[in-house]
Amino acid sequence: MGGIIIRPRARILHGHDWVYGTEVLKTFGNPEDGDVVSIKDGRDRMLGSGIYNSKSQIVARRFSRRRQELDSDFFIRRIERAQQFRDNLGVDPLVRRVLWSESDGLPGVIVDRFDSVATLQTLTMGMELRREMIAAAVQAVLGVRSVVERNDSSSRKLEGLEVRTGMLLGPEPGAFEIHVAGMKFHLDPIHGQKTGFYLDQASSYRQVATWAKGKRVLDCFSNQGAFAIACAQEGATGVTAVESGKDNLPRIKANARLNNVAVQIVGADVFEFLSTVARRQEEYDLIILDPPPFTRTRKGIVDALRGYRELHLKAAQLLSKDGLLATFSCSHHVTAEEFGGSVVEAFGEARRTARQLQSFGQSPDHPILLGFPESEYLKGFLYGMTASF
Repeated sequence: MGGIIIRPRARILHGHDWVYGTEVLKTFGNPEDGDVVSIKDGRDRMLGSGIYNSKSQIVARRFSRRRQELDSDFFIRRIERAQQFRDNLGVDPLVRRVLWSESDGLPGVIVDRFDSVATLQTLTMGMELRREMIAAAVQAVLGVRSVVERNDSSSRKLEGLEVRTGMLLGPEPGAFEIHVAGMKFHLDPIHGQKTGFYLDQASSYRQVATWAKGKRVLDCFSNQGAFAIACAQEGATGVTAVESGKDNLPRIKANARLNNVAVQIVGADVFEFLSTVARRQEEYDLIILDPPPFTRTRKGIVDALRGYRELHLKAAQLLSKDGLLATFSCSHHVTAEEFGGSVVEAFGEARRTARQLQSFGQSPDHPILLGFPESEYLKGFLYGMTASF
């Protein structure tokens, strides 16, 4: 087994699992990209085993704190452990995130289960080279009929990998129906978005919707309509879903029909829509903002915060006297404090006063690993308007 020797003060010495190229003192044994390597400190002490990729800024990603090879038995054990963890949390066994990358000890491996189908992403070189082995282990442990490859994430390019989708094991499933948080949704695991459905918000849909009874609701960046449908089910007097993705508009319509609820669907850029309804002096009692990431790098934080501030300003201008704002960020590099600060600035400019009523995070099947902040990315808050003091 080849390996790397890391420099003093590298973050892996403080509990993190990544080694950046700038933290490598030297390599030994001539490891090739995708190989399992030993990670050692300057005193030749073993820090663990990792997957190696010289083409990535992250040269090594630790998956074990001892010497370990990546074989079929290893993957089966890790998947079984991940399953047991989620079973203990009471997560739906038929619709869940089964593997969440480093949080489950498998860097770059993401697996979602949808009844008899599993979707697989391998976002690192080491796991990409073993994707067929991983797919077989997933099928063996979960007992699913089909394993679909959804390697169309742009983050694969950072590892020098091509984007690709298709079947890995079993018959092509086609579209079918799933149940999430008391709602029904049409799912196409091959042609749908990402791994098919955003399960990270599964615990938030109902939490937000409990505030919707008797209210005029505006769901922005609606995607496939989950927040809108949940609010309609909870007795909202009217629900408007705004979505710019043309492919998602018929999905929202079909999902609303499937759940027998009425949702007004608007295909538009959210920023432009909010400006338009503000000019008409329209009001809403509950506004939901769940946008895609505003930045995927640290360099984009300033622009992202500017975007969040503008978005919250537009929303604040539309809220009724006792209105509610549920707002989310899935931009990992934007902290909860920075995100909340954008709300404070926006409400100050809008001359609105609000109280924080609730906070939200990613669903428990997306566990947050201690010492690995990259595993925590979704944050959200519920604010309630109040009269100015």
